[in-house]
Amino acid sequence: MKLGLASFQWLVFILAGSLVAPLAVGHAFGFSPQDIADFMQRTFLIIGISGVLQTMFGHRLPIMENPAGLWWGVFAVYGGLVAAGTLTLEGGLRQLEMGMLIAGALFIVIAVLRLTAVIGKLFTPLVVGTYLLLLVAQLSGSFMKGMLGVGYRASTHVELQVAIPALITLLCAMLLPRSSKAFLRNYSVLISLCVGWLLFYLLGITEPIQPSSAWVSAPMPFAWGLPELDSGIVMTSLFVSLLLIANMMTSIRVMEGVRKNAGEKSKPVNYERTMLMMGANTGLGGIFSAMGCVPISGTAGFIMTTRIYERLPFIIACVLIAGISFFPPATAFFASIPMPVGYATIFIPFASMVGLGMKEFKSISMNERNRFILGVSIMMGIGCMFIPAEAVGELPGLLKTMANNGLIVGMILCMAMEQGSRLWDRKAGKSELKQ
Repeated sequence: MKLGLASFQWLVFILAGSLVAPLAVGHAFGFSPQDIADFMQRTFLIIGISGVLQTMFGHRLPIMENPAGLWWGVFAVYGGLVAAGTLTLEGGLRQLEMGMLIAGALFIVIAVLRLTAVIGKLFTPLVVGTYLLLLVAQLSGSFMKGMLGVGYRASTHVELQVAIPALITLLCAMLLPRSSKAFLRNYSVLISLCVGWLLFYLLGITEPIQPSSAWVSAPMPFAWGLPELDSGIVMTSLFVSLLLIANMMTSIRVMEGVRKNAGEKSKPVNYERTMLMMGANTGLGGIFSAMGCVPISGTAGFIMTTRIYERLPFIIACVLIAGISFFPPATAFFASIPMPVGYATIFIPFASMVGLGMKEFKSISMNERNRFILGVSIMMGIGCMFIPAEAVGELPGLLKTMANNGLIVGMILCMAMEQGSRLWDRKAGKSELKQ
């Protein structure tokens, strides 16, 4: 019973976190409801397989795999190019398939050449902490708009009828983890989602379940056609891949810290093996016309909230997610979870990443130099988040992808400033020795 409930709570958390990206990308490309359902079906398959591969053969930790936010951004940019007529719909989608395959191949090459440790030295506590703060800042707008009903059922403004039950769901998600009853604490995410979904149903503001033409249907490989090579997607894929390595390492280190603080023992992570599985997962994203998946930092917040540290419930949930993808009616049912409820349910696990970022800063000396690097990185990163997408429309492809993505800008800036200052200190030390 306990295993079943824990597995189902993992299933709910994964579903709540994985619905937003396919829906947003589908709307960016102007997909029909059926195309969005098919895209979500393929996404569920990749999420399930990715989680099992990493937990069994990669980092061996219960970390949720989800479509990478960076790929989400790239897809959104290409959706804008298609809408503007710069690219055809078929051409843009096929280039994105190729991008996934290129990124997957790069991850595998890095794993085979054992370069992961070299790259890992760049991700210090200062960089990891900055990354977590910027990640929360970048997601906060989407969470608030989502909970207030902006974008739900094609609404362009705050809907009180949607916002009130969503905020009640958020209140449940905030209070249940602090309950004196272990059952309410451990299954707070599941209970909050059920309460929210029931409220939306009683108020008549749930979206109708999309009818399915078949009960059983396997996700189709290369659903958008054969991959198409383009210089722009090659450069974008190579750059995004390096940033996703940072995402992967950060997620693992955050999870290791949470488990260590809880007294849970785990073996040292083999980053080469993890990178190899990440390459396979990203390649599968290209083959099945979906977004590549990466470990998600917010999982640490979920585990802190629910105290489910075992791998088995997570593996079972991933198998169920992959299994759901073969049953279109099941995919349609779970896809009908109201987006405001999904946002409210997973709000607390993501908000708790601020505390995790603060813990990273505690492990280093916050001297004047580190405070300066942190301040500049945070201000530049958050500032870029306010640049409208149309304001960077004339920039080259790679710069366009980066310009209003404050997470990328802030993290690169933090990394460059920290490594630059260390190099400066080493050179200054050598010159003093010569004198």
